[in-house]
Amino acid sequence: MAILGTLLKKGIRLRVSLEQEYSSPAELQKEELKKLLIKSANTAIGKKYGFKLILKEFRKPNKDFYRAFSSMVPIYDYEKIYKEWWYRLKDGERNITWPGAIRYFALTSGTSGASSKYIPISGDMVRAIRKTGVRQILTLSKYDLPDDLFTKGILMLGGSTDLDFNGTFFSGDLSGITAGRLPIWFQRFYKPGKQISRNKNWGEKLDQIVEMAPKWDIGIIVGVPAWLQILLEKIIERYQLSTIHDIWPNLQIFVHGGVSFEPYKKGFEKLLAHPLIYMETYLASEGFLAFQALPDRRSMRLVLNNGIFYEFIPFKDENFDENGEVKEGARTLKIDEIEENVDYGLLISTCSGAWRYLIGDVIRFVSLEESEIIITGRTKHFLSLCGEHLSMDNMNRAIEMVGEEQNLNIKEFTVIGLPHGSLFKHHWFVGTDDEIDQEELVKQIDEKLKILNDDYGVERQHALKEVSCTVLSPRYFYDWLRAQGKEGGQNKFPRVLKKEKMTQWLEFLKDNNIEI
Repeated sequence: MAILGTLLKKGIRLRVSLEQEYSSPAELQKEELKKLLIKSANTAIGKKYGFKLILKEFRKPNKDFYRAFSSMVPIYDYEKIYKEWWYRLKDGERNITWPGAIRYFALTSGTSGASSKYIPISGDMVRAIRKTGVRQILTLSKYDLPDDLFTKGILMLGGSTDLDFNGTFFSGDLSGITAGRLPIWFQRFYKPGKQISRNKNWGEKLDQIVEMAPKWDIGIIVGVPAWLQILLEKIIERYQLSTIHDIWPNLQIFVHGGVSFEPYKKGFEKLLAHPLIYMETYLASEGFLAFQALPDRRSMRLVLNNGIFYEFIPFKDENFDENGEVKEGARTLKIDEIEENVDYGLLISTCSGAWRYLIGDVIRFVSLEESEIIITGRTKHFLSLCGEHLSMDNMNRAIEMVGEEQNLNIKEFTVIGLPHGSLFKHHWFVGTDDEIDQEELVKQIDEKLKILNDDYGVERQHALKEVSCTVLSPRYFYDWLRAQGKEGGQNKFPRVLKKEKMTQWLEFLKDNNIEI
C-alpha cells in the first residue's frame, strides 16, 4: 500500500494537466468549443443552429468562430432549455442536445427556484468529472504530506447511490450518480461503502456512518461543510471524544464545495485537534468546473480542456435585471477578453448538452495568467432593493469577520429584503447556539458590510433605512430543508431568500412560534 501512496503522490502526471499548464487559455477553449460542436453537429440543436456553419469559421485566423457561435446560438437558462430541448431527453429521445440518449439526470438542490431541476448527465460528462477529480487528487503532490496518507480512507458524504428509475432514466443527486460509478482502483479507499451509500434516509445514513466510524482510518473527508460538521459532532458525542482526531488521527484534508466554507470554519475547527488542509472544488450539477490547484490560496483554477466551454457576462445592471435574469442583448466575452477583479455571470457549453447555459454563479478572476477564480455569489442570490448590490461574498465575509471577532459559532444564515414604509429594509436570520444580543449582532454585521461594500454604505444613508436580525437555533435551518425535501447530500441553505422561498420560510418560522 505504501508503494501505491508513493505512486499517487509523485509518479503520476496527466497529459491534460500539462497541456493546460503550458497552453494559453484562449487556445484551449477554442479547441474545446470546436470538439463540442463537432460531436454535436448532427443533433437536433446542432442542426437548428447550424453548428457545421459555425465550425467553418474555426479555420479563419481571427475571432469569427466566437462571433458566429454567440450570434447563432441563443443564451439559455434552465427553464428555457428544458422547455425547448431537455424535456425530450426525459422522454428517451436520442441526439437532441448531445449524441445518443441520456440515461442519468442530476437533481439540483433547487435553492433558486421552487423545485428541483433535472440536469442531463451524459457518459462523457461522468468521464470528464472523474478525470478532473483525478487531476485534483494529483495536486496533493504540491503539499508536504506523508506517503501513507494516500493509503487511508476517503469519506465522501453525498447523496444516495440508489437512484430512482422510471423505466427510461435514472435520477438523483450528482454525488450519488458519480459515486455509484467509481473506478475499481478507487473503491478500496471509498467510504462509507456501497451499502451505506445506497441509503436514501439521511438521518439513518449519518447514524450508520457514526456506528462504523471506529473501524475506519480516514485521511480525507469530502462534502458540504454544514452536513460534515453535523456528522463530526455526532461522532464526537457518540464516543465521548475531545476531537475527531481522537478516532481518526490521520485525518488531514477536507475537500469542500457548494458553499463558502469561511462562515463555517471557526465552528468546524473546534472539532479538530490540529488544522486540516482545506481544498475547495467547483463541482456543480452541470459539471466539474474548477478546483483548488495551489496550496495556501482561496482561489480555484478553471478546467479549460475537459468538456466545458466558458463565456462571461459582466455582472452589471446593463446585463442583468433585478431578479438576476440576463437582459436581451447582454454582452458576452471569451476567456481572453475578461479582466481581473470584475464579477461575471457564467455561461457554459458542455459535453452533456448544455449550450450557452446560465449556470447561475457569479465568479471573479483573481489571476488571468493561471485562470484562477473565486465564486462571489449567485445571479439570483443577491440583494439590491435600492442599489446596495449586496453579494453572497459580502455576506459570507461579514459573518466570518463578526464570528471571528466575537468568538461565535455561526452555523447558518440567510437574508431577506422587505419594504419599510416607502423605503426598504434587510432582515437577517442567524443560526447559532451561542448567547448573543440580536441588536448588537446586526449592528456589527451592518458595520462590516459598510466597509466591504461602498454601495451598501451609501444606501444605508438613504433608501435602506433599517437592518434587523433574528437569532435562532441552527436546527431550524436544517428542519426547513428537511421539510422542503432537501436534507443532506449537496443541499445547502440559500443565503438570500426571495419570493416563494421567502414566504415558505416565514410561514415555517410562524408555525414554529418564532417571532420576527
